[in-house]
Amino acid sequence: MEEKRVYRVYEIQEILGIGQNTAYTLVRRKLFHSVQIGDHIRISKKSFDRWMEQMTG
Repeated sequence: MEEKRVYRVYEIQEILGIGQNTAYTLVRRKLFHSVQIGDHIRISKKSFDRWMEQMTG
């Protein structure tokens, strides 16, 4: 099975234990790479995981 390359907003909500508004705020702040495809936002797993590692030290 191929490794996941992107997260959806609801997945980062679950990972971080935050609400939807806060998750979208993080995306808008461009703390990690994301792209919008139509109405959908996809977050680079590699970029998000690197950001998480920096945050948790």
